[in-house]
Amino acid sequence: MCGIAGYYGTCEIGEDRVRECLALMRRRGPDHAGVYAATAPGGRRVCLLHSRLSIIDLDERANQPFRAESRVLVYNGELYNYVERRANLVKAGVSFRTESDTEVLLATLARSGWEGLKDCEGMWAFACYAERDGALLLSRDRFGEKPLYLFRDQTGLYFGSEVKFIMALLGYRPPVNFAHLYRYLVNGYKSLYKGRESFFVGVSELAPGAALLIDAFGQERQERYWRFDLGEEEALTFRAATERTRELLTESVRLRLRSDVPLAFCLSGGVDSNALIAVARKVFGFDVHGFTIVNSDARYDEQDMVQCSVDALGIRHTAIPVQTTEFLPRLRTLVRQHDAPVYTITYYAQWLLLEAVARSGYRVSISGSAADELFSGYFDHHLFYLADIAGDAKRFERSVANWEAHIRPIVRNPCLQHARVFVDSPGRRDHVFLDADRFAEYLRVPWSEDFAEREFPTGLLRKRMLNELFHEAVPVILHEDDLNAMYYSVENRSPYLDSRLFEFTLRIPTRHLIRNGAAKAVLREAMRGIVPDPVLDNRRKVGFNAPIRSFLDTSDPHVRACLLDNGPIFEHVRRDKIELLMAEENLPNSKSKFLFYFLSSKMFLEELG
Repeated sequence: MCGIAGYYGTCEIGEDRVRECLALMRRRGPDHAGVYAATAPGGRRVCLLHSRLSIIDLDERANQPFRAESRVLVYNGELYNYVERRANLVKAGVSFRTESDTEVLLATLARSGWEGLKDCEGMWAFACYAERDGALLLSRDRFGEKPLYLFRDQTGLYFGSEVKFIMALLGYRPPVNFAHLYRYLVNGYKSLYKGRESFFVGVSELAPGAALLIDAFGQERQERYWRFDLGEEEALTFRAATERTRELLTESVRLRLRSDVPLAFCLSGGVDSNALIAVARKVFGFDVHGFTIVNSDARYDEQDMVQCSVDALGIRHTAIPVQTTEFLPRLRTLVRQHDAPVYTITYYAQWLLLEAVARSGYRVSISGSAADELFSGYFDHHLFYLADIAGDAKRFERSVANWEAHIRPIVRNPCLQHARVFVDSPGRRDHVFLDADRFAEYLRVPWSEDFAEREFPTGLLRKRMLNELFHEAVPVILHEDDLNAMYYSVENRSPYLDSRLFEFTLRIPTRHLIRNGAAKAVLREAMRGIVPDPVLDNRRKVGFNAPIRSFLDTSDPHVRACLLDNGPIFEHVRRDKIELLMAEENLPNSKSKFLFYFLSSKMFLEELG
């Protein structure tokens, strides 16, 4: 895990800008910094920067930029199957001078080009320069775990793991993309990754699963090295689905336990993180240390389930109470780190957790991100499931009864109160951008953007899950995970984002995904005998959440003054509406989120606008 940045174009990047960029990259890679600069055969300039967080092969021989076979690589991520890839390459006559995954990746590219990425399992963003022909290859992993920002001007292409790295090499800050800021304020965080825009004009992200090739004359072309095939659901029995899920998730965890430095786990009371921890502990005998945010709000308190796992699995555990002190200045620090508003208050809380992980000496954390999107997990998933099985009268009637008994009593979203909501209106999605029309009234200029989702040739539930995985929820999670972890020089790994596991979940019949009113039915049963039964049988859906008033007392005069003081945000948002919002005693979930969106946007414009 590291930081990368660079430029390919007709101008020369000054040494002062390179030094500034490397200084900013230090949090991502405190162990080594390196630069490669050259003139390509066509006369263009190439500059590659790297800062290293040593995880695999800690020796300096694995430092980057890494040069071999007339190629130079700067790489951020982990090639989890590097041991297997290395063995195959050795059989083909390749020799290695390090034990690093970096050298394995470069050797793969040297022999197979970008198409060799099809055989790689991992997370990455990299730039690989071919000295002989002056071609530059940029790539990003399948799910977008590792970021790669791009900016083009009349001279060439800038790129980096963070927007601030591009700004340092450019020597200036591109203007704020106010359309994207309004999108965030009105439609919320799930609207941010419908396209490739960022919060700055001209700054975009390379698409996950893509390879961008630039020749010596600056001509670009983009290739897809990975496309998943939906095809037809297989006639799998529930038992067959659970057995294969157990095999694939166990293998994914095995690969992601590879590390030459200490490794920790993020632990909640749900099945997602407990499945990973239990596999590591009971299958591989790993000495697990779990870290948990302890929430004072009863709606989000999972201490009973966490303690159940700690006791049953015999793991080490550190609980981190929600810290409310210095919330405003610390949030401002995090906004600067993100080069953007912090998307949800949840990720402020997660930042506190990662601080504890780093203080305990860990350089790698493992989290349960994306299990909801692979196996089902959100409240609306139950209703999409009902729509998909509506043609099976007996199953539908039984499933509605389960939904009425177990789900409806705990759902707060007013759009999700009726079992037939998506049976009767398959295209309805107002629950996703809840109250967007009301929040648009907070803006000083008219702005709106209708909900849109990608079409997939599948049922409603699977389509929703795929949109969440690639265009809504998971890209947000990965963005925040990366920046929060990198602030503390920690690498975050997500075992559910394994290509073979994902592709298998597409084959699981929809009817198996939810059983007896419980989502993640396949995952729960796959983990039976590994994860403690009370965790598997617990129907309560909590998620990693934090209410804003756990951190922010809006009745405090100092807090009110900070939120309402003059600043550029009020050129775009009505102050009187914010005053009224702050005065409300019991904020519903949508308004609580909007208040945080406002606060985070306010700090963003003050720091980076």
